[in-house]
Amino acid sequence: MPAKLSVNLNAIAMLRNRRDLPWPSVAGIGRIALQAGAYGLTVHPRPDQRHIRFSDLPVLRALIDDEFPSAEFNIEGYPSEDFLLLCEETQPEQVTLVPDDPLQATSDHGWDFRVHGAMLHTVVSRLKKGGMRVSLFADGDGDVEAVKLAKQTGADRIELYTGPYGGCFDDPAKGEKLLELLGKTADAAIAEGLGVNAGHDLTVANLPALARRIPQLAEVSIGHGLTADALEYGMAETVRRFRRACGEAI
Repeated sequence: MPAKLSVNLNAIAMLRNRRDLPWPSVAGIGRIALQAGAYGLTVHPRPDQRHIRFSDLPVLRALIDDEFPSAEFNIEGYPSEDFLLLCEETQPEQVTLVPDDPLQATSDHGWDFRVHGAMLHTVVSRLKKGGMRVSLFADGDGDVEAVKLAKQTGADRIELYTGPYGGCFDDPAKGEKLLELLGKTADAAIAEGLGVNAGHDLTVANLPALARRIPQLAEVSIGHGLTADALEYGMAETVRRFRRACGEAI
């Protein structure tokens, strides 16, 4: 089965927040993406609300529940108490836990499972009791032992951090090496019974190779590259382009 596409709306929200105006509409763009066949929507509400605002969450939850009940809502974030309460209030289908400092511009590394495994176990247990699937942001560096420790947290999936791979757009040889490390990490996760998601700097150009190397890839969460393409192709056509890049026959 091709990987399912979740459209990250953070870049849309950041554009909206440049003015004290309601456009572009985060929910409106999310609707277009889902109408074009995206499997779900992703948001990363940071404490300073510099892109997604806390007030966006119930609106997007209602959009999915009322108009696209088979779609999924994925909320990413660092597991502070405030974030966990947001998740428990919003009830996304999936929560993706990331080890971000609140001041980071974007996610740029996975969890150190050797250091944070016990804390993550507690958080994962809490979220799963609330009926949410949990994915943990993980470095795709081929560290098999780290994957085993991720499994011990009780998480359902890992999300491979694909930023370094996406950054090799002008260095194919390096990109191939990083792709193999991502694949090795995914192989270890699948052997442990974990699902595998991926996200960060994925594009129509680099997605097909990732999907071929990891045929069991469950989901990709894409925001920046997808939003950039939407400026050229429109959101609906861009979603279709990315779905084809994932391997869907459309």
